[in-house]
Amino acid sequence: MPMLWYVFHRLWQSALTLVLVSMVVFAGVRALPGDPATALAGEQADPAATAAVRADLGLDRSLPVQYFEFAKHAVVGDFGRSIRTGTPVRHMIGTTLPVTLQLALYAMFIAVLAGVAGGVIAAVYRGRWPEWVVNGVSLVGLSVPTFWLGILAVLYLSVKLSLFPASGYVSPFENPLRGVYFLTLPALILGVTHSAVVQRQTRSSMVETLTTDYVRTARAKGLGPGAVIVRYALRNSLIVVTTVIGLQLGLLIAGAVVTERIFSLPGIGKLTLDSVFTRDYPVIQAVVLVISASYILINLLVDVLYTVIDPRVRVPGRAQ
Repeated sequence: MPMLWYVFHRLWQSALTLVLVSMVVFAGVRALPGDPATALAGEQADPAATAAVRADLGLDRSLPVQYFEFAKHAVVGDFGRSIRTGTPVRHMIGTTLPVTLQLALYAMFIAVLAGVAGGVIAAVYRGRWPEWVVNGVSLVGLSVPTFWLGILAVLYLSVKLSLFPASGYVSPFENPLRGVYFLTLPALILGVTHSAVVQRQTRSSMVETLTTDYVRTARAKGLGPGAVIVRYALRNSLIVVTTVIGLQLGLLIAGAVVTERIFSLPGIGKLTLDSVFTRDYPVIQAVVLVISASYILINLLVDVLYTVIDPRVRVPGRAQ
């Protein structure tokens, strides 16, 4: 029962956060320079035609009324139609969001695999050459801009060596092997950057955990190094790592714009850029709101996972 109450408490907090985010998104989009009615009607259109377009888009009404209409329809998943193409925004997001999610999850898998392994190595071999190598690689991953790394990968791994395709997308649901093949290079580029963050947090948490009394006791009982590291040190370090992974996954979903552009992936990042350039209000609002909702949902799941991963974390009302 306390656990259910904790989840309910976090749910209404997340809902309130989402409402506040929707207000900020709505106000921010309206603050963008330019008039979508003028862009749609044409610069040379007479004022009457521009006013008719503005009225058709609902831009002639007051901001509170516009926000209420936007929120009322957004609750049921209706984000209107694109000003640029006339396509329902819900359909556009439904087509592009899965591509970004596939890329983000694949990149996160690479980041967790490399980051946790590197963090464990750096903590176990602290002060020796394996730690220096791992820390050096992570420093490079943090320092090199993603767009530059992506361009180099396309030039050398795609164009010169022909190991991966330079652009394009195949759905893994239609052709799993070919779909993974097309996503591997962009996921690797994103994963390298985010694995550095995971590695540093894993190392920091592991170094602290390896000096605790229960780890020394486990060693004194005669447990092997592998069992001590995996069953005691790593397991008790996962709560910090889980937090970082949750935050990094949210950043991956929101920040895949550049990578999708480099590799011509039809994801939500490309949709966002196209919408910003054309002042497509409904699409911009919907995209930012969906990304924000994904970020909030990920943080909610991470909070709930705390009590599963680490029994020492207590929810309000649970017996101590």
